[in-house]
Amino acid sequence: MDTSDRHPGTTAVARHFAYDHLPIPLKYTSQACHDLADEMIQQLPDCPELTAGLRKLLEAKDCFVRAALDSIRK
Repeated sequence: MDTSDRHPGTTAVARHFAYDHLPIPLKYTSQACHDLADEMIQQLPDCPELTAGLRKLLEAKDCFVRAALDSIRK
């Protein structure tokens, strides 16, 4: 996800969508949110609503990854 020319707020949130460090299947769960975040960053201009949307997607990603973690622990 290239955010080099984006607002610092966008960049700050976007960095939390990294997923390469996660084990499978957590990686796949996180990657889906990363891909959506990347698409939104490419399509939309920097603005408070983009940053808020990315933050909410980040919260959702964290929930999804925890749910995936619970499913592999059973």
